[in-house]
Amino acid sequence: MREVTVIGLGLMGTALARGLLRGGARVTVWNRSIAKAAPLVAEGAVLAPSAAAAAQASEIVITCITDYRATYGVLEGRDVVSSLAGKVLVQLSTGSPEDARTLEAWAKQRGIDYLDGAILATPSQMGKPESSILVSGSGSAYEKSKPLLESTAGTVSYLGEKVGWAAAMDLAFLSHLFAGLLGFYHGARICEAEGIRVADFGAMAAVVAPAIGGMVKHDADSIQSGAYEASEATLEICAQAVELIQRQAREARINAELPAFAAALFRKGVAAGFGAESSAALIKVFRESA
Repeated sequence: MREVTVIGLGLMGTALARGLLRGGARVTVWNRSIAKAAPLVAEGAVLAPSAAAAAQASEIVITCITDYRATYGVLEGRDVVSSLAGKVLVQLSTGSPEDARTLEAWAKQRGIDYLDGAILATPSQMGKPESSILVSGSGSAYEKSKPLLESTAGTVSYLGEKVGWAAAMDLAFLSHLFAGLLGFYHGARICEAEGIRVADFGAMAAVVAPAIGGMVKHDADSIQSGAYEASEATLEICAQAVELIQRQAREARINAELPAFAAALFRKGVAAGFGAESSAALIKVFRESA
């Protein structure tokens, strides 16, 4: 039977532990608040009396705590560090690429095989086909932990030895997600202003999601290759559409902050001479602003 420890039993940590239990692993758990472990213990998990005991119990230790600072608060105890030496540490807390590089250096100095990861799903989605975990760092740590991680998510993707890549890809995805959500919320206000059911708008958005994904992939390929020929719509045409969204907000007297922000960026692209290129050429504006 495979053995694994999960340290941190928030909503996501609990979902991970539950997936590991369903996958047939012997799961040891620890959390500052012992009460959070009770449901998992009832399902077959073993509650460790301390973080050090939890780390000692398994050759693979998964941490899923609020952030890296909180993770250090648990791992830096002398007994915990000695229990982790020679083992695999998989960090699944949210952080930046620099956080990942710093913790990797800390782990290497202490003889710990380190893998950094990011979860692209909500706790209720874990174990379902749409859930995904990205990991990067030690190849040996990945090979040892892969079967366990695969029991918790639909897809586990190893991005390579550069430990910061999982966090970077996570933040890139979150940038896309949150900007898209802001657009959806503004769209909901357009619907409300016209008496359209927001639920109908949401249903339509779900139907056209694959087409949006295709547009994103097309633009990603353009940016990667540096080819910005406008085969579909020019940056200037897109800028005009965003200006229209801004005008509608004024006419309907709804919040116009988002379209105003977007329109300003598109105007920069047109003013810089990219208007006849594809909308993906707006990346040049983002590069100039760095």
